Amino acid sequence: MATFALFAFASCNSGNQEQGGTTPKKDTTVAKTDNGIGKFSNIRLTHPLDDSMVARGQSIFDSKCIACHKLSDEKLVGPGWKGVTDRRTPEWIMNFITNTSVMLDSDLVAQQLAVVCTSRMPNQNLGDDQARAVLELMRKNDGKK
Repeated sequence: MATFALFAFASCNSGNQEQGGTTPKKDTTVAKTDNGIGKFSNIRLTHPLDDSMVARGQSIFDSKCIACHKLSDEKLVGPGWKGVTDRRTPEWIMNFITNTSVMLDSDLVAQQLAVVCTSRMPNQNLGDDQARAVLELMRKNDGKK
């Protein structure tokens, strides 16, 4: 259930709206060059997107993430995922997915994002390949080709 506060890292502020307005606030709390804390320092992205990875990422999202996250910018328990790959580096995303507790304990950006989320992101114990598939889904969701 609290399965995917996992991506609270991703964009907790992205679904917030100005009162009475419809334009989401842009989250600028991290430079696009920030890799976070963990073993990932150089993620090689696929061009074009890897459809099999996207499908696997969708399956993981459907089983673990959907209870707390939406693919839109709407916040549920955790943030919506729309635009996350424009705000965070692939390395930061992968480090957060695979090193959730350390990131929440030690990464300033993750801590700032967690403050506005409903609950602390639990570690989903995703392997590197699973995390990479979720990243590929996020890229597709953000319109990457």
